[in-house]
Amino acid sequence: MSGFGGLCAEIMWSRECDIIAAHSDGQFTFSPEIVMTRRADALADRLEQGANALADLAASLTDAEWRVRLPGDGRTVGVVVHHVASMYPLEMELAMGVAEGRAIAGVTWDAVHEINANHAREHAGTTREEAIALLRQNSALAAKAIRELRDEQLDRAAPISLYSDTTLTCQFFLEDHPVRHSYHHTAAIRRALAQSGKVRVA
Repeated sequence: MSGFGGLCAEIMWSRECDIIAAHSDGQFTFSPEIVMTRRADALADRLEQGANALADLAASLTDAEWRVRLPGDGRTVGVVVHHVASMYPLEMELAMGVAEGRAIAGVTWDAVHEINANHAREHAGTTREEAIALLRQNSALAAKAIRELRDEQLDRAAPISLYSDTTLTCQFFLEDHPVRHSYHHTAAIRRALAQSGKVRVA
């Protein structure tokens, strides 16, 4: 088939949560099956890019750089890399709850600081290999979960106790936590290395 009909036979569009497929007979089918949305895919891509940048930086560090402590934080570079890796499951569990319209209740910044302090004690001796493997594994799982979200789930909002019970969207929580997390700590690690005389600015 040539012309417009032939072109339509090769095209598939995504519109919100519906998949619209054009067939050679000129008919269209609509399916609620989830493939992915461009928004979810873009979020997942950004998460992966940040995690990969942190993993690549971690893999390039010397043993001395791995043990550098972050000013104002006190944790070593190694502990912080492992921290980012270990938080993806919890961050995604909370995000998926918001995607279904469930509030995040009882989670406070004090509780987050306590989790971080306990993690730092328990993983003070984490190795590069261990932390990088966990980072790559958990970031890949988080990205996969994000790609399965529909636009309506990204737009769904619920009260979030970390923000004084403000009603915020799933996309906001994803961007402010699992997506942003690696970027935030990569920048802090680079600053710490630069201040310690171990230049890792780029």
